[in-house]
Amino acid sequence: MAYVKARASTAVRLIVLPGRETTEVSAAVPAATERSRHTSLRFFNLFRLVLAGLFVVAGRDLGLGDEAPLVFRIVALGYLGAAFGLGFREVAARFGTPRVTALQIVIDVVALSLIMWASGGYSSGIPVLIMVVLAGAGLVAEGRLVLFFAALATIAVLIENAWRLVVGGRPVDFLQVGIFCTGFFGIAIVARLLASRAQAQAALAAERGDALAQQQALNERIIRDMEDGVIVAGDNGLVLQSNPQAAILLGMDGSGVGALEGVRLVDIDPAFDTLMGQRAAEYRLLRLGPGGRLLRCRVVCGEPGSVAAGDSLIYFTDFEDIQRELQQIKLAALGRLTASMAHEIRNPLSAVSQAAELLREEKRSEMQARLIRIINDNAQRIERMIRDVLALGRREQAQPEALPLAEFVSEVIDARVFRDPAERELYRVDIDPGLSFAIDRAHLHQILDNLLANARRYCSGTAAAVHLQAVALAGERVALHVRDDGPGLDAAQRRHLFEPFFTSHAKGTGLGLYIARELAEANDATLELAASTCGADFVLAGHQRP
Repeated sequence: MAYVKARASTAVRLIVLPGRETTEVSAAVPAATERSRHTSLRFFNLFRLVLAGLFVVAGRDLGLGDEAPLVFRIVALGYLGAAFGLGFREVAARFGTPRVTALQIVIDVVALSLIMWASGGYSSGIPVLIMVVLAGAGLVAEGRLVLFFAALATIAVLIENAWRLVVGGRPVDFLQVGIFCTGFFGIAIVARLLASRAQAQAALAAERGDALAQQQALNERIIRDMEDGVIVAGDNGLVLQSNPQAAILLGMDGSGVGALEGVRLVDIDPAFDTLMGQRAAEYRLLRLGPGGRLLRCRVVCGEPGSVAAGDSLIYFTDFEDIQRELQQIKLAALGRLTASMAHEIRNPLSAVSQAAELLREEKRSEMQARLIRIINDNAQRIERMIRDVLALGRREQAQPEALPLAEFVSEVIDARVFRDPAERELYRVDIDPGLSFAIDRAHLHQILDNLLANARRYCSGTAAAVHLQAVALAGERVALHVRDDGPGLDAAQRRHLFEPFFTSHAKGTGLGLYIARELAEANDATLELAASTCGADFVLAGHQRP
């Protein structure tokens, strides 16, 4: 995502690990230098072949080799053979590129010096070709070898002119020869400096390219994994780029980067027309997309260096997650408050219950009996509420153990039907005796007691109206289903079922299912309401071993 990468570049630079970057760049720099040197060598070898071929084919027509035709022809053919034979990559690989390169340049200087001797000396123009060879040597050779080649060429030219003066008796313009020799060193040094600068630039380019590749890869990872959705939209409302989270938040396919590209925003949701029409930096809360999720949206117009003119950046944040976090914070504060209130209420409640018991022992009328019953019922209701509230504070005290599930369920049912044995016919149990459940004993008892109480309250009351079934899952897990044949729950009730203080029963506290789920999570288990065609199907899933 080119647009988003530009915005994230500052943060990315803070995350790149220096050690890793240095290691990879240090490996890339010599590679870039070698590539540049091999490219220069290829062109240098091509120049040698063309020059040697020209000597062989048209050397005599160009006036070369007049003073020693046989020497000229032998040197030209030898030069062509050397240029052709040493130019193969296999030769450089076998003997080493630096050695082969040095040998080629020495052959260039010696061959051109002999051709200059056979062609009448420096007036033949061969020193100019030697300068070209020294310039090429500055590009491909290393270190002080360049000066060695320049010195070799200088010595060869001076020897040729000295021999011409001493043996041939012909006059020599040593001033012009000296200028040529000085030029050898000047061209070699300048070429070497230019080659060093070019290699430094290539190394810097490789370093910057490697750093840019790392930065782009890290940008893409950050954009792909970020929790907020990002969309780049054109002025016509067409999605140009997006990250996977944007598609997920909008209820579209979030399988990869760019899942929304090419889609018009108004086709996703008509509310985008209003959102894009009010391009401002303030956040707005809207329900967008097929999922209808509540999102916090912000639209940023195109800015230089980040988004092209006319395009817009749209940021999405899942506001429902924020609401859930706020609710958890409120519930935590409410739990602390209610726990302290529960302790304060329990003392006067005990006094009320004791007074009711004393009234029961005395002679009383029918009205007194009714009042005592009301007092006892409400006192017990308050006691249950206090017990549920205090259970919230014991969530972190879970001590899971592998409980035999069938045996434990039978014990819970026996305790429930102790006063009314006929109620046992309501329960049907299908649990393999070999299955176990890793959970705190007291917590499982409270969870099952709550689920069975709800099932008993809403079932039809016929035989086997409440069905308890355990199913072994993959990965040493087990799921316990508690089903009833009651009227079931509508969509609104399902949405708020596990919220605290939500109840559809007149005498319920609204804390039972909420506390049951909290206790399940404290034991690394889950409590969910499964989809069912009849009644309610609560599923408690967890591990078989702690």
